[in-house]
Amino acid sequence: MVVDTTIAGITVGDAHPVRIMGVINLSGESFYKGSVTEQVNVVPAAEQMVAEGADFIDVGARSTWPLADKITKEEERKRLIPALEMLIGNVDVPLSVDTQCADLAREALEMGAHIINDVSGLSADPGMAEVVHEYGCPVVVMASDRVPGDLIGMDAVMGSLDRIIKKAEDTGIATEKIIIDPAIGKWVPEKVPMYDFETIDQLERLKVFGKPVLAAISRKSFIDEVLDKPSAERLMGSIAATAIAVYKGAHIIRTHDVADTGDAIRVAEAIKGRNITAGKPDYSIGAPDNYSIEVLDITSAEDAPGYFNRIGTTGTGGRVMKYKTVYRVLKINNVTTMQSLIIKQEALSCGCDAALPGDAVSNETDSLDLILMGTELQLKRLAAKLESQARDLPVIAGLVQTALQQFKDTTYRYG
Repeated sequence: MVVDTTIAGITVGDAHPVRIMGVINLSGESFYKGSVTEQVNVVPAAEQMVAEGADFIDVGARSTWPLADKITKEEERKRLIPALEMLIGNVDVPLSVDTQCADLAREALEMGAHIINDVSGLSADPGMAEVVHEYGCPVVVMASDRVPGDLIGMDAVMGSLDRIIKKAEDTGIATEKIIIDPAIGKWVPEKVPMYDFETIDQLERLKVFGKPVLAAISRKSFIDEVLDKPSAERLMGSIAATAIAVYKGAHIIRTHDVADTGDAIRVAEAIKGRNITAGKPDYSIGAPDNYSIEVLDITSAEDAPGYFNRIGTTGTGGRVMKYKTVYRVLKINNVTTMQSLIIKQEALSCGCDAALPGDAVSNETDSLDLILMGTELQLKRLAAKLESQARDLPVIAGLVQTALQQFKDTTYRYG
């Protein structure tokens, strides 16, 4: 789903540069002490970020780090409002306000803030969705359930964002105003680093929602898992993860380190290249150029029904067809010629195919390799047929099933 929208006057989407959101952190309780900005330095810090390439400035006064000391809403207000008073009118980029409190969001928007960034996904304060709707402002919603970021695994993140988007739209928030955040970071104790590895590696799955994707990676604890370094020494790890997130489809990167992050983004964008489309749709009746094609990058069959729903496919139809949307290519090693010929025959009967060595038919050998290709549905059907064969083909069927399952096994892939 092509993303092309305007957020507080800034174009965001697949055909636009990846945007940078610089962080003004007013919370001394934060995990990264080097990011904390004193009130007297708020404007110079923001001006420096803008000079280094920030397209947005995100101002927050309450640490969302789970281990941080808790503060009252009044303390949050004492930090936030004076900072906004200094920034509004003195910084020439849209201002985002990182808060979960509806009345603070209202006050900030009244003052002239442009965006609300709610890590609770509009769930912490029942009034937040209505405030966003009332002011018609863009909103960043983070995948959350009971508390911010408490989803374990990318499938749970996808389900959470689907619910949050529907809630926002049901409240009247314009669909083009919604920015989604997949909740990278150790928001709850049971969220171990492999789940962040999975999220970043599978970020392209978020394309199904057709919304701008914000990735907040900067110096988070999953980097420590790899490098064994404190937050002050995680810049290069952040840069590496950021480059991958951009390659996988992030549209906005939230960071403490604007200049260095900007360099990484530009290089990652150049390597990624453009999304593949053909034609330019003109939806006016009878327009001669109203045809277009976009290539959908579906990597998980679980996401396919979301695409189907958006074109009006029935729920039953979507469930039946989803395993036809993901294509897999498997190399099977060390089979006999007879085994390979049976696999080839059964593959063709299931609608998939197998590539064999050129002399497989004329020369019986004890060992050759073949390449098996097909949709997940076809390969599952093939495995089921091989289970009833002789010549160790049930063993090969089990390996095919295991390989297909490991695409979805977070512990196997990232643990």
